[in-house]
Amino acid sequence: MQETMTAVEISEPGGPEVLCAAARPIPEPGAGQILIRVAYAGVNRPDAIQRAGAYAPPPGASDLPGLEASGTIAALGPGVTGWQVGDAVCALLPGGGYAEYAVTQAAHALPVPQGMDLKRAACLPETYFTVWTNVFMRGGLVGGERFLVHGGSSGIGTTAIQLARHFGARVFATAGTDEKCAACVKLGAERAINYRDEDFVEVLRAEGGADLILDMVGGKYIPRNLAALADDGRLVQIAFLSGPKVEVNFAPLMVRRLTITGSTLRPQSDLAKAGIAEALHEHVWPLLEAGRIGPVMDRTFALRDAGAAHARMESSAHIGKIVLEVAGG
Repeated sequence: MQETMTAVEISEPGGPEVLCAAARPIPEPGAGQILIRVAYAGVNRPDAIQRAGAYAPPPGASDLPGLEASGTIAALGPGVTGWQVGDAVCALLPGGGYAEYAVTQAAHALPVPQGMDLKRAACLPETYFTVWTNVFMRGGLVGGERFLVHGGSSGIGTTAIQLARHFGARVFATAGTDEKCAACVKLGAERAINYRDEDFVEVLRAEGGADLILDMVGGKYIPRNLAALADDGRLVQIAFLSGPKVEVNFAPLMVRRLTITGSTLRPQSDLAKAGIAEALHEHVWPLLEAGRIGPVMDRTFALRDAGAAHARMESSAHIGKIVLEVAGG
C-alpha cells in the first residue's frame, strides 16, 4: 500500500471554494478500528457546517470532512474480530470520509446490504443512524401515530418517510416545491405540504395534531412545531438551519404535556453509536436487502469536485443524497 492518499481538506473556514485536494498520509487503524479503502463518501449538512468553521471534529478525529463512506476493508486494527480484509462495508465516520482511505471503529461499520452497490450504500450510515436514533429510539414513534418530518425531500427526510411508513405511522412531510412534495408522496407520505403555499400547523391540527415531529429547521419553526403537536406530542430537534434561538411560550408545554428533545450524532460515545449500528442491522438491514426501503440518490460528484457538491447541497435543489465518487466500485 502506498503511504499517501488524495484527500479533500478545508483550507480555511468559508464557502464551498475552500475545499481543495491535497496529499495526506494514509491513516493507520488503532485498537478496535478498521481502515476503509473508500469507494464513495456521502455529503451531509454537518460537512458544510464544519467547512464554515462552526462544527469542530471531536478529539482524535480526522480534521477532514466526511461522516460516512462505503468501500472495502484495507486493514484491521488490533483486537478487531468479525471482519476480514476485503469485506465490503458502509460505515459511520468521526470524520475523514473525503479521502481515499478512512478509519473508524469496527463497531460503527455495517455490511453492504445484499444486492446494493457501493454507491447507494454510501448514502446509508449518516441518515439511517440519525433517523433511527431520533425517530424510533428517542422519539418513540409507533404504528398508528401521526408523524411530521420537515425537509421531506432531503436525505434525512426521504429516509424518515420510508421507515416511518414501513412501521405503520401516518406520515406527513414538508417541502419547498411541488416536485419535492410529489417525491415525498411517492415514498409513502400521506400528505406532503408545500410550505410556500400552505401552513403545516393548520394541516396537522386538522388531522388531530402530530404525535411526533422531526425538525432540522429550528428558528421560527419551533413555536409553530409546538402548535402543530397533539396533546402528549414530542418534538425532536436535530439541526437549526434557521438558527437555535427563538422566543417560546412554555405554558402549553405543561398544559398539553408536550416533550421537546433532540440530539446530534457525532459527539455521541463510541458505545452509543455501536448500539445504533446493532439496532439497524437487526431491524433495518433486512428491509434494505428485501428492497422494501432504500436510499434516494440525487447526484454523484468526483472527489475533487467536493466544492460543487457542497454548492448543490446548500442550494437545496437536490432530492435525496449527494455522494462523492472516490474510487468507484
